[in-house]
Amino acid sequence: MTAEKPVRRIVAIGSGKGGVGKSTLSANIAIALAQRGVKVGLVDADIYGPSQPLLMRAADVRATATDKKLNPVPTPYGVPMLSMGQMVDQGRAIAWRGPMVGGALGQLIDADWGDTELLILDLPPGTGDVQLSMISKHKPVGAVIVSTPQDLALIDATRAIDLFAQASVPLIGLVENMAGYICPHCGERSDPFGHGGAETAAASLGVPFLGRIPLDIAIRTASDAGTPPVAIGGPGSAAFRMIGDRIAAWLNR
Repeated sequence: MTAEKPVRRIVAIGSGKGGVGKSTLSANIAIALAQRGVKVGLVDADIYGPSQPLLMRAADVRATATDKKLNPVPTPYGVPMLSMGQMVDQGRAIAWRGPMVGGALGQLIDADWGDTELLILDLPPGTGDVQLSMISKHKPVGAVIVSTPQDLALIDATRAIDLFAQASVPLIGLVENMAGYICPHCGERSDPFGHGGAETAAASLGVPFLGRIPLDIAIRTASDAGTPPVAIGGPGSAAFRMIGDRIAAWLNR
């Protein structure tokens, strides 16, 4: 008697614009959930600009396939992952049209994930072909939207929220990233991108606010080194874990 195939759920991490730290959040949330005992995998759905191989210290590992199914790549953090960055040479442009991108995304999601029960899907910015293909073919159980506190980012985040709402994908909540900077020399706090904008927007839209991540150069340097803060107990790890706990609570409700 064969074992039953696990019911695999997808949580999409999206944003209306680039540069808001969505990939960093996705990596840390995946690790935080794995530390809680969740069998989680990570899909880098940013076909044109994959960054998860670097964040998860798997940039030098190529993806393989068995019986026309991709095999997820192991990472040092207990989170298997797949990304186009593990199938093309680093720095090579992926000049594909929409149908090819949708097909590639399908292969990443339909890979041989084994007993993985949850996929964290790191989406590219915007509301285009990749998002539409993912929602129609691989409907997520929920979505998390990432924004910085500034008004311009919040306008685009609102569009991303509306996309998921139109597709009847529940909103798990909104995360405010780059929220406040503490000077490492004098300890003074400043808010170069504003403060509290995402929390205010979440309240006005009736969307749960999941938390905020500080603007900290140590988060950036750890991420660039392939050591996500949650994995090493680094800066911001408590904030990432709190958000991971709230996502887990939503999934277990």
